[in-house]
Amino acid sequence: MLDGGEGTAAGAASATPQPLEWKFSQVFGERTAGEEVQEVDIISAIEFDRTGDHLATGDRGGRVVLFERTDAKDHGGHRKDLEMMDYSISRHPEFRYKTEFQSHEPEFDYLKSLEIEEKINKIRWCQTANGALFLLSSNDKTIKFWKVQEKKVKKICDFYVDLSRAVGNGPVVCSSMSTSSKPCMENGGCNESPFGYTSIENSLPSGGIPSLCLPVVVNSHETSLVAKCRRIYAHAHDYHINSISNNRCNSPAEVITSAEFHPTHCNMLAYSSSRGSIRLIDMRQSALCDTHSKLFEEPEVPASRSFFTEIIASISDIKFAKDGRYILSRDYMTLKLWDINMDSGPVATFQVHENLRPKLCDLYENDSIFDKFECCLSGDGLHMATGSYSNMFRVFGCSEGSTEATTLEASKNPMRRQVQTLTRPSKSLGPLPRVLRRGADTSGVDVNGSAFDFATKLLHLSWHPTENLLACAASNSLYMYYA
Repeated sequence: MLDGGEGTAAGAASATPQPLEWKFSQVFGERTAGEEVQEVDIISAIEFDRTGDHLATGDRGGRVVLFERTDAKDHGGHRKDLEMMDYSISRHPEFRYKTEFQSHEPEFDYLKSLEIEEKINKIRWCQTANGALFLLSSNDKTIKFWKVQEKKVKKICDFYVDLSRAVGNGPVVCSSMSTSSKPCMENGGCNESPFGYTSIENSLPSGGIPSLCLPVVVNSHETSLVAKCRRIYAHAHDYHINSISNNRCNSPAEVITSAEFHPTHCNMLAYSSSRGSIRLIDMRQSALCDTHSKLFEEPEVPASRSFFTEIIASISDIKFAKDGRYILSRDYMTLKLWDINMDSGPVATFQVHENLRPKLCDLYENDSIFDKFECCLSGDGLHMATGSYSNMFRVFGCSEGSTEATTLEASKNPMRRQVQTLTRPSKSLGPLPRVLRRGADTSGVDVNGSAFDFATKLLHLSWHPTENLLACAASNSLYMYYA
């Protein structure tokens, strides 16, 4: 009995998940010391495609930049296929620049007397077809559907073609000799000029021209990427999202902040609001979506209410887990994990920067309290990540027994500001009976003793769909890390 108990305890200890060890992979657009960043170059959206082989970023200048993965191609097959073949891949994931195009331009809404900036707010990948990439990009007013594909480059190989080589394409000139006094064409028309003008054929020498300066176009083996806008959905936000907001939210002060479709059931849609609630909609009931199937919100504690309560409760982003069972939400202070089968409250809460709570007044005065941080889930659903200030981001483990709450910096040395908060292990996601709170920092500064820099903030990041690979946008720089 004793030996068996010790064996069980040892097995449980070995089964406890270990924190991920993050390493720097690569960076695009790295700033040098003292370099001034242009406003139009700041990254405002980032998204992996479904395969993880392509990554798209959008910036405030309305441009979309595409990157493609190269390490899997170098080994002659898809990474998952190579793993099944027991092929060891020692190299870290690598991406390269693929192409870029101007998606949106600044415009003016004359009806509302409002300037519409070109900033890209969201990018969504669509299903690929015939080797072409399809994606949606959106600013404050217009959604555009783009097709990106490779086309063969046509080149001019020669400009001088003699008469014998041109015969294959039809006669170059016609002889003016004819047995008839009035030369006629095959369709019965007459070649004689009705006004007595000399025709071009009759003005040419009887022997024709020995050579003509004609271009010869051939298809080369080179290809170039071409991006074409296939469709434009103008005023899409005005006619759809805002109308939903006015119909369903209880107060004009409550607006929709984020929306996501269920990953496997296209009839289910979830959207969050500025009041800190998430509504789940089944569109089979009504296409208008004026009623919700489930409402997820955390009960408010009256004693803790303050002027900033509603502001920091506003949800800036939501993401479905890959299996669709859980929803991850991010408000200003926390990450919350919701079970769609349990609407009484979140199954877990993760503190992102609780140490900033005493500084809410200062954050309100400099408008930092209105920053919209995004969140993301790993493909296996065992980890989640979100951004913070001083170009830092946090990674949490949500598997059974995990105590992971790691802070990393978007730089070539991500562990420089690492904070590993060891707290009580979390329960498994399924039967969680209560809310677990983990990852709280008690200090008002980072681990180096310096105050947080609210001007440098990491708002946008994306997790690879199948691997532990994170892409983070810090100002105009794109950092990638793997574990």
